[in-house]
Amino acid sequence: MSSEVLRMSQMFLRTLRDDPADADVNSAKLLIRAGYIRKVGPGLYSWLPLGLKVLRKIENVIREELAKTGAQEVEFPVLLPKDPYTATNRWEEYGDNLFRVKDRHDADYLLVPTAEEMFTLMVKDMYSSYKDLPVTLYQIKSKYRDEFRPRAGMIRGREFVMQDAYSFDMTEEDLKKNYLIQRDAYERIFQRLHVPYVMVHATSGPMGGSASEEFLSPMPIGEDTFALAPSGAAWNVEALTTVKPQDVDFSSTEAMVALETPDSPTIETLVDQSNALHPRSDGRSWQAEDTLKNLMIAVKHPTGEREVVAIGVSGDRQVDMKRLEASFTPAEIEEATPEDLAAFPELVKGYIGPGVLGPQNTDEEGHSRIKYLLDAHIARGSEWITGADAADTHVFHAVYGRDFEADGFVEAVEVRTGDMSPDGSGPLSLERGVEIGQVFQLGLKYSKALDLTVLNENGKAVPVWMGCYGIGVSRVMSCIAEFFNDENGLKWPVEVAPAQVHVIATGRDQMAFDTAEQLVEQLASAGIEVIFDDRAKVSPGIKFKDSELLGMPLIAVSGRDTVNNGTIEIRFRDGSDTKVVSIEEAAQAIIEAVNAL
Repeated sequence: MSSEVLRMSQMFLRTLRDDPADADVNSAKLLIRAGYIRKVGPGLYSWLPLGLKVLRKIENVIREELAKTGAQEVEFPVLLPKDPYTATNRWEEYGDNLFRVKDRHDADYLLVPTAEEMFTLMVKDMYSSYKDLPVTLYQIKSKYRDEFRPRAGMIRGREFVMQDAYSFDMTEEDLKKNYLIQRDAYERIFQRLHVPYVMVHATSGPMGGSASEEFLSPMPIGEDTFALAPSGAAWNVEALTTVKPQDVDFSSTEAMVALETPDSPTIETLVDQSNALHPRSDGRSWQAEDTLKNLMIAVKHPTGEREVVAIGVSGDRQVDMKRLEASFTPAEIEEATPEDLAAFPELVKGYIGPGVLGPQNTDEEGHSRIKYLLDAHIARGSEWITGADAADTHVFHAVYGRDFEADGFVEAVEVRTGDMSPDGSGPLSLERGVEIGQVFQLGLKYSKALDLTVLNENGKAVPVWMGCYGIGVSRVMSCIAEFFNDENGLKWPVEVAPAQVHVIATGRDQMAFDTAEQLVEQLASAGIEVIFDDRAKVSPGIKFKDSELLGMPLIAVSGRDTVNNGTIEIRFRDGSDTKVVSIEEAAQAIIEAVNAL
């Protein structure tokens, strides 16, 4: 079957010699310079012919692999009504990231960020019996999120192409099986696309559900930090659970005592004052890790309730608000305001201690007036300097489990290199990556919220178990471009390249152009995809630069050596090889080289 030939004399293409001033990562710079995309606004890009060819090839790989799982493709509008998202609370939960619009009748709509609700309602509308299940549906569609600060080209844009799939099963066991089938399909997709990835344990966030894993493409520009264990297991830091520390023997620890520490509302000033006024008896200096700081936060529950909670963390650790918020999902958190704290006059700013928190301060019914949660790194029996709930005063030798208690534990602080991995295989390293896919076991959240039930074998209506699986298609394209490039331009893997071969005709001798034309016809007849630089009055230097910038896997040159020696030069864009073959052998040599890629 003959392939289309893209002639550069006719293509809608304009390459740029210089990087765009507002492009902040290599992939964005190169995709714009090479004429694959054009920026039209913050986080918004137009697709040009070459860019669409790469995008469609990525989509086709996804379709081929999903077809093997039995998934079927559908498509929804991008403009959707408010009501289904109100039923699942996501109209509010998505916050400012949601594009909300009104029509002329003052009805509320949104530009779709993700489509669990619509898939659920579609199945509800059409299926009613266990005999209809299982079924897996998907779409490949533009999605919209009102990113506060779009960056990294299409890696974090306001409009992006996404594939999202949804499985519907009768039982939780069936859901788990389907989850593994879809996850395996994703691995095959990323392997075929040659995009490096790490599978990372993750939180479900506003998607809801239970188990979730992310596919992260490791690269320095990534916004996601993940923790990598020596075993190869990995966790998104928001999903990482701390290994429970061993209890500390406090039998010989001195009794707790309150001591003056004037002008010491911060950890730094507290450490300085403690060493100056109350040096340790063992000669060691007090350090930040000896102090326990108590952060007051406000928890904003979906019901509208606002709850003040105290979080106790070691003074040498920084609080990670994202990790902390993940522990309170679906609630949101922020630092408590003066108005929040006004209801608790026992709190002394800068000197808050456990003496007025948690079980140490209860109401008439025995409930903690201020819930007190300790960071999961804090061991029972550990000794601390912490606030004495009086100005310019701290308590020393305060032991958790002897002098104070807490209401529970929470993942509150930043993960650090060297922290122990949850699987016990050794210390963690911190890496950065771009999320290119995620899979969720949604469970019953959406089926219950939207009343998706089917009749089981006994004629009883039961909710349907759901899974959700998504790939950022345009983001994957950017990640491939981010990995496969050099100082001269893009270097596409053959699976996604707009064409497999870039044929260049150079010089003034018509024989070089005629030979290139014949070569192109031979390759196209054999099903090889070709870009043909047939432009007249364009210098060889510009043609060579364009070929490297555009990034096809193979470059074939018909020029001076063709005229003088009867040869064609074949260059591998990745720099691995260069061949010189006769005109007669050129087509077959290129076909063999393409098949070997």
